[in-house]
Amino acid sequence: MYKIAVIPGDGTGPEQIREGLKVLEAVSEKFKINFETVTYDLGGERYLRSGEALPDSVIDELKGFNAMYLGAIGHPEVKPGILEKGILLKLRFELDQYINLRPVKLYPGVETPIKEKGPEDIDFIVVRENTEGLYAGAGGFLKKGTSDEVAIQESINTRKGVDRCLRYAFDYCEKRKYKKTVTLCGKTNVLTYAFDLWERAFYEIAQEYPNIKTEYAHVDAICMWMIKNPEWFDVIVTDNMFGDIITDLGAMVQGGMGIAAGGNINPEGVSMFEPIGGSAPKYAGKNIINPLAAINALSMMLETLGEYRAAKEIEQSVVQVCVNNLKSLSAGAMGHTTSEVGDLVIKYLQDL
Repeated sequence: MYKIAVIPGDGTGPEQIREGLKVLEAVSEKFKINFETVTYDLGGERYLRSGEALPDSVIDELKGFNAMYLGAIGHPEVKPGILEKGILLKLRFELDQYINLRPVKLYPGVETPIKEKGPEDIDFIVVRENTEGLYAGAGGFLKKGTSDEVAIQESINTRKGVDRCLRYAFDYCEKRKYKKTVTLCGKTNVLTYAFDLWERAFYEIAQEYPNIKTEYAHVDAICMWMIKNPEWFDVIVTDNMFGDIITDLGAMVQGGMGIAAGGNINPEGVSMFEPIGGSAPKYAGKNIINPLAAINALSMMLETLGEYRAAKEIEQSVVQVCVNNLKSLSAGAMGHTTSEVGDLVIKYLQDL
């Protein structure tokens, strides 16, 4: 029995999660896997009602689950930063979800904006450190609101945090058995303290993985090569800020936010899985949002739980929908409603 905490969230989040839970029910029946889901009302509406984003009591409850399934967080009536810090970052930090895992994979039937590149060229993973760096919240203001104002935001990088992120990347590369290459993405020529630590740790830990090739590239070069030569990459590992930036670029490389999913991973605790796109409130309630990213997030969740066959068949079913049924990944242009896309995934899942 797996206990799954479900956070539908804001905007189109509940519609996407609805389809994911339909697929989860189909997987449960096909593979005889038992799931218990508990839904949590976290997001903009709750904050507007109560002024509270994420109570500590809920954090304590979430520690007792096997995984978390998140829709999207973001409400047009809540000032930017409140929900992101109060829910998303708080969950990552309090549950020590120190890895953000982002597959960048182009499926057959999905168009990439990169000329003359296909599914055989775009298949890599970004391992992003998820609880340190500039997002740790260290810093402050001096003379705020005056002409002499100073704002400081500090990047916190600990040897423990860097080491465990790098080890996860090398271990993942070994299990992936693809190009057997880990690329460190940094900025050693300018950020000479933080990425001196990252680079030293990278090459020290690499000695424990003699079968894996190591490469280094500055973050600006990574962005260029993700467009020009995405086939070069296997596993990219980087810090919190750079990871945040290059994974959004990766989503576009793989065809758009409608297909991109990610995981916030604590290998020793509870992990959270979500579609990469935002809450898209302008599409809410119209039954036109693409749910495939949320369904891919479900596949990632099952893989992390060790249900590899179920996870693989969900991904195969998503590929079949992309190849056979969708006109576009964009909301309102798919040629099917949100619920119809979910039904199509289930149909292919049952036929496999």
